[in-house]
Amino acid sequence: MTAKPTETFMFSPEIETMARPQLAALQLEKLKKIVRHAYDNVAHYRQRFDAAGVSPDDLKTLDDIQRFPFTTKDDLRGHYPFGMFAVPREQVIRVHASSGTTGKPTVVGYTREDLDVWSEVMARSLACMGARPGDFVHNAYGYGLFTGGLGAHYGAERLGCTVTPVSGGNTERQIVLMKDFEAQVLCSTPSYALHIAEVAEKTGVDIKGGPLRVGVFGAEPWSENLRHELDARLGIKAVDIYGLSEIIGPGVAAECIEARAGLHGWEDCFLFEVIDPETGDPVLHGEQGELVITTLAKWAQPMIRYRTRDITRLTDEPCACGRTHARILRVTGRNDDMLIIRGVNVYPSQVEAHLLGLPSIEPHYQLVIQREGSMDTMTVEVEAKLGVPVDQYPSIAKKVANHVKAMVGVTCRAVVLTPGEVPRSQGKAVRVRDLRPKAI
Repeated sequence: MTAKPTETFMFSPEIETMARPQLAALQLEKLKKIVRHAYDNVAHYRQRFDAAGVSPDDLKTLDDIQRFPFTTKDDLRGHYPFGMFAVPREQVIRVHASSGTTGKPTVVGYTREDLDVWSEVMARSLACMGARPGDFVHNAYGYGLFTGGLGAHYGAERLGCTVTPVSGGNTERQIVLMKDFEAQVLCSTPSYALHIAEVAEKTGVDIKGGPLRVGVFGAEPWSENLRHELDARLGIKAVDIYGLSEIIGPGVAAECIEARAGLHGWEDCFLFEVIDPETGDPVLHGEQGELVITTLAKWAQPMIRYRTRDITRLTDEPCACGRTHARILRVTGRNDDMLIIRGVNVYPSQVEAHLLGLPSIEPHYQLVIQREGSMDTMTVEVEAKLGVPVDQYPSIAKKVANHVKAMVGVTCRAVVLTPGEVPRSQGKAVRVRDLRPKAI
């Protein structure tokens, strides 16, 4: 019998409600095996561990992992394509890769067991976010080398859902399929979900009045204000999901639909740390820092202390849903996304959080970064609501600039564009246009 949407539903209740001491013991057991596996089978790890004076035998407690060196994206690029594999290439039955727009792509591989684990944690995540066996899942994440589409697809099938593998693009047709198939769950980036809502409104399709009830949104940072916007315009509960290709893909952590107050990280499969991004030292529990993840159940390509560059906090306070796995509080940005404007550290998601909800503008924006003399400047491009007179644009722009200055602390320009002029996303949103001269 399918659980009601409002009931707490757990895909793996014995794992998801495991007592913290028992969970820590399981983590340590798995950690010892995966670190040994990495050391014995990946030359990079063996060289780095030896140079740091540590070995798998030094792991007596979970805290001992702090003695081991970090892994970064540069390590994956430096061993392109298969130098980080810990099993013979013939045992790798799938590879994914990043786009490689800033250098060589990062390649990630999976054994059959890895894909099974991925499907399990993704099914667990979908159930946590409110999907139920038998639901129609409209999957608008991109398929291909990007892990989002196939990750959501196999997880939904593992949960027992019916999947529409529509991928991104052709938004009008997507809306027809959502309506005709009576989809209950939408999987996409939050920016594309906003675009779906906008197109549905313009074409007179009532998504809000239909069976759609859950939005599974991830792959880009997004704000609490955008959540409220998506809730209202799609008639859903918008829920955050977290993952990254280097670790496994989507499904590393997910918000529960009961609380929507932080993402439950599946600690039986991943070990989480938070460090000071400057020093690499661990921060106090609950303090903000950079998230570091060690895979506990990925055999083709184990990641030991992988620096995600994501800024967040961890908490293991009890959750209303009853799950015991620690929560990753909303990712506020990435180290490599951070802008320094007139001496102020700025994350695009910070600006978004304070733009959404302002009167007379739509929730679409871009930040344009330029170099003037020796100083970087930021222009916030926003979009007027339909029907707002053009002669009001200058006063709206002034209000936007003043609001960003007051709430974020950075001086900027603001420009109000006409409805539809800010580019729409069919995948990950492009929030920053960096027009600064490139170093030669």
